[in-house]
Amino acid sequence: MCGRYAASRGPEDLAGVFEIEKWEPDDALEPDYNVAPTKEVYAVLDRPLKGTEDPEPVRQLRRLKWGLIPSWSKTPEGGARMINARAETVHEKPSFRKAFTSRRCVIPADGYYEWVTGTGERDLEVEGKKKRPRKQPYFVLPADGSVFAMAGLYEFWRDRTLPDDHPRAWWATCSVITTEAETSPLAVGPEEGPRSLADIHPRMPLMLTPDRWDAWLDPSRTDVEDLRSLLAPPPEGLMRAYPVSTAVSNVRNNGPELLKELEGPEEGTLF
Repeated sequence: MCGRYAASRGPEDLAGVFEIEKWEPDDALEPDYNVAPTKEVYAVLDRPLKGTEDPEPVRQLRRLKWGLIPSWSKTPEGGARMINARAETVHEKPSFRKAFTSRRCVIPADGYYEWVTGTGERDLEVEGKKKRPRKQPYFVLPADGSVFAMAGLYEFWRDRTLPDDHPRAWWATCSVITTEAETSPLAVGPEEGPRSLADIHPRMPLMLTPDRWDAWLDPSRTDVEDLRSLLAPPPEGLMRAYPVSTAVSNVRNNGPELLKELEGPEEGTLF
């Protein structure tokens, strides 16, 4: 799954990476080292510019709220539960299938956080002892330090309780697509602990390599089977993972120190 990630790159940097043609300086977000569901995030998408008659799509950097609200939803409450869409079923789920064929995006990140339960705590659970498992967080990122481009979907939802000219009449929301975690060895792994991403968690965000960006963002591509072919996992050996402080487990903590690599798992959280 993807429940937390880091995004520190600014619009200028992202514009160069993704060849973005349009972004609003007033929409700039502060670097966020602990992005959590319902926060506003950057997304790269191709669509015609608002307020123009030109039907040609333009690559844009937009702010979206993380937690997709289907256009047909009566209320926005369900958005926080739709932060992820499974690659295996995204084309058939009512909440995602329309966006899959017409509103796809790339959600840029530095990398994502995932938690594992320490072996000692798991053993206590097996023995039937009542103890809440303590989980060790890991930060997962491209080994070469490039942008982690997560496949995403976006939607627009109209709040019918507000007038058309109200600034919050329309909500723009998004979801991250996830896939099965890699079982191959990490390009760079910790000395202690997991040897693959699957050792950390069975799911991971679907990373799109640059050769798939244009095809994924192209709104003219609507064939389901064609689009499903773009959901294939990236080549093996691109990722690294390392343990970070359990401070990231508290969404109130936010700063570059959350990305600091630990020499090993924190005490009490041995893998």
